[in-house]
Amino acid sequence: MRTALVTGASSGIGRELARKLDSRGFSVILAARRADRLEELAAELENEATVITADLSDRRECLRLYEETRERRVSVLVNNAGFGMIGDFEKTDLDRELSMLDVNCAAVHILTKLYLKDMTARDKGFILNVGSSAGLMPGGPLMAAYYASKAYVVSLTQSVAEELRARGSRVGISVLCPGPVETEFNDVAECSFAVKGISADYCAEEGLRGLFGRRTVIVPDAGMKLASAAAKVAPRRVVLRTARMMQSKKLDR
Repeated sequence: MRTALVTGASSGIGRELARKLDSRGFSVILAARRADRLEELAAELENEATVITADLSDRRECLRLYEETRERRVSVLVNNAGFGMIGDFEKTDLDRELSMLDVNCAAVHILTKLYLKDMTARDKGFILNVGSSAGLMPGGPLMAAYYASKAYVVSLTQSVAEELRARGSRVGISVLCPGPVETEFNDVAECSFAVKGISADYCAEEGLRGLFGRRTVIVPDAGMKLASAAAKVAPRRVVLRTARMMQSKKLDR
C-alpha cells in the first residue's frame, strides 16, 4: 500500500487532506503536536494510519520525523503545518514570530529536501506544500512575517519544480495557495477573516486534484485567482495599501 505523510494533520486542511488520501487508498502517517486529535482521526480512517506527535518548530523534531518514516517509502508528502500572526511588526512577539518562521519555512524546507532526495532516487512521488494566497502577494502589512513566510514556500516550490522539470524527473511538487479557509487559523492568529472562506474539505479536494494533475501553483478559489492576477499588474503601493486595509478589518472583528 502506498504511504502518505501529512503534517499539521490534527485539524483544518491537514485533517481533510489526510481523509482524502485515505479514501484514495493511502496508508497515512499523521503528524502534529496534539496526540488526542491525531488518534481520533486515525480511528476514523479506513486504512491503517500511524500517529507521530512532533513539534515542527523544533528542527530536531523535523529530523526525527524523517528518521522515523524514511523506511516507509513515503510517496506523498504534505507539508501542511503552519500558523499565522497579526499586528504591527514592531509590536508582535518576537519568540512567537520566530516559532512561526520555523514551522512555516524551516520545517517545510527540511522535510521537502529530505523526502525529495528519496523520491528522486526512486523517480516517483509527490510533494504538496501548503502555502497561501498571501505568498502570491508583494506583502501584507499587519501580517508582514506571515506573508513573507508564505512567499518563501511559493518561491521554494516553484524553483524546485523547475529543477525537476529541467531534468525530466517524474517527481511532482506543488504549492497550494488558498485564500480564507474555514479552519482554526483565525483562533491561532487572533483575528477574523474579512471575507467568507471556502471549506477545508473543498480546499483539500482541489489541492489533491492539482497535485496529481501536476500543477505547480494551485489556487482553489476563483476570487483569489482574480486577486493574485490583479496583484501582478497593479502598482505595488496600491496592493500593499489594500492588503493593510483588509488586515485592519480582521482586527476590528
